[in-house]
Amino acid sequence: MQTPDAAQNPDAAPDADAAQSAAPRDERRPRIGIPVRLSSSADPDPRVAKANNLFGCIVSLIRDVGGEPVLLTAESLEGGLSGAPNSGTADGGTSDGDKAPNAPEALDGVVLPGGGDVDPRLYGEEPGPALYDVNAEQDRLDIAVARRALDAGTPVLGICRGHQLLNVLYGGTLVQDMTPGTVPHRQIPAAANRPWVWHEVTITPGSKVAKMYAAAENPEAGGTASADAGAAAGDTAGETDGDAVRAMEVKIASGHHQAVDRVAPGLLVTAVADDGTVEALEDPERWVASVQWHPEALELTEEQRLAPFRVFVEACRTP
Repeated sequence: MQTPDAAQNPDAAPDADAAQSAAPRDERRPRIGIPVRLSSSADPDPRVAKANNLFGCIVSLIRDVGGEPVLLTAESLEGGLSGAPNSGTADGGTSDGDKAPNAPEALDGVVLPGGGDVDPRLYGEEPGPALYDVNAEQDRLDIAVARRALDAGTPVLGICRGHQLLNVLYGGTLVQDMTPGTVPHRQIPAAANRPWVWHEVTITPGSKVAKMYAAAENPEAGGTASADAGAAAGDTAGETDGDAVRAMEVKIASGHHQAVDRVAPGLLVTAVADDGTVEALEDPERWVASVQWHPEALELTEEQRLAPFRVFVEACRTP
């Protein structure tokens, strides 16, 4: 079943009281920038509406774990990533309401959400026939946000398209259309009532992504974070011993037809599927991490959805 708009779904858009109770008390809320989605949910391709609805879920989850979502447009970049808090519509666009007049120039973190395909010309290839929702304006916005965040040393989390975009920005390439193999990564054919396929990924212990998933138990999704994996998540592999360095297995919500091909210099692979698909990347020199899957999927339990974003927002809170 297609995910409902964030404004209409209580799980995707909790009320203010619920958000306040979930947020850490007596602490400043880190300002998390998110570039808005520019494609309309009225697009005949149902994947566009799905991505826009998931955008609303990400905004709500960031607010629930104590962050202040700041929706970024091309106009907001003129102020140096100032943006406007909570100024977006349910389907990822921007409202016509007033912008926050005193928005700070700096952000504490950036999330690069899912969406359409990145233009292959950005990684030196000609577009193939299987691409969807390629949007030059969206590419420019997302890349500008990501570059400014990286230049400023701001923590960055990429999700699905955001994962692929970071690899391209760092100098890597993408598989434009994955050949069906031993691990299903999307519904074929696409089905509105079955938005995800579910498969396991193996996460490198000691990685940022491991820390994100050690923060939640995943009994229904099938990826329980053990005490050993949780201990490893806070350390590097070289600082642990014995069973504490065992890899973590997590079952994830997958729905992508593209994937990382050549991994960019400066990025490490920190999660893979059984078929070798690169499922997570991170920069070992700074807080930059990305996942190919959708941690915001509504089919997950509340804690499974909140935990990865809680870890990210806490990383953004740290000076």
